[in-house]
Amino acid sequence: MQVLRAVITSGSVTAAAAHLGYTPSAISQQIAALEKEAGTTLLERVGRGVRPTEAGLLLTRYTAVISEHLAEAETALADLRAGREGRLAVRYFASVGPTLLAPALARVRRDHPAVAIDPRLTDPDDAVAEVHRGDADLALVVRPPADAPRQGLHVVHLLDDPYRAVLPAGHPLAPRRVLDLADLAGEPWVRSEPPGPCLAPVTDACAAAGFSPDFAATSQDYATAQGFVAAGLGVSLVPRLGLSARHPGVVVRRIRHPEPVRAIHAVIRTGSLRQPVLRTLLDAFRQSAEAGGAAPEAGGRAAPPGPSGD
Repeated sequence: MQVLRAVITSGSVTAAAAHLGYTPSAISQQIAALEKEAGTTLLERVGRGVRPTEAGLLLTRYTAVISEHLAEAETALADLRAGREGRLAVRYFASVGPTLLAPALARVRRDHPAVAIDPRLTDPDDAVAEVHRGDADLALVVRPPADAPRQGLHVVHLLDDPYRAVLPAGHPLAPRRVLDLADLAGEPWVRSEPPGPCLAPVTDACAAAGFSPDFAATSQDYATAQGFVAAGLGVSLVPRLGLSARHPGVVVRRIRHPEPVRAIHAVIRTGSLRQPVLRTLLDAFRQSAEAGGAAPEAGGRAAPPGPSGD
């Protein structure tokens, strides 16, 4: 269509060929192919030149519009490839929101201010499905799909998030800085997780320590679990990222032998790795993870030297 426009503008096939850098025969062949596709004559001879038919004029008007939109599309695509515009849809679970996700998105907003950010709290299984369908760009999960490569998904390990013991402030074990998991075997427990990938590290670690926790109370969020612990309903294990807000009535202690840990991953489509915005987000996640990993164990009450043997 651009060739047709050039022929009509210049008034001859020869002149159009000179302007476009083609041979006259190549121009004639492209016009013939276009007329065959259009199903009608687009040019008619006038002396040594040509002039457009009504169909040729009509198509030329649309050519100008299409060319303008094509240029806009090419510019928009270049902006998208460079991370200057677009949309970033992130799916996450609650405990990574304030400590891992929020600072990472702040970095993306700073480096790519024209990109619209869509973070949404979602069930991890649904989050991975959204990434697979293309409805989301990235999902934060604890348990990535085992067949991720076959689904066209790429998994990035971000950090290991250890669990901490949460005890009532006046608990006999509170003075100790580090607890063996078996020390909690005879205690009533507050379950801080729904069944699933975040509860599994707790129950697996307890099994390795030789017991099964006796859940006396159940919660599906860490703030409520801490409230139950503070009220004396039991002890709990909460992942470190879930302890960004501490209840004043609890103390938080490290656990060993074994230490339960959940691994947090980012799941993206394999073909998305080249996108600058996603690369920025993954880099920001790593920075957040390093900052979180280096942070002191703040928020628990200071423990005097006790009989922990440390």
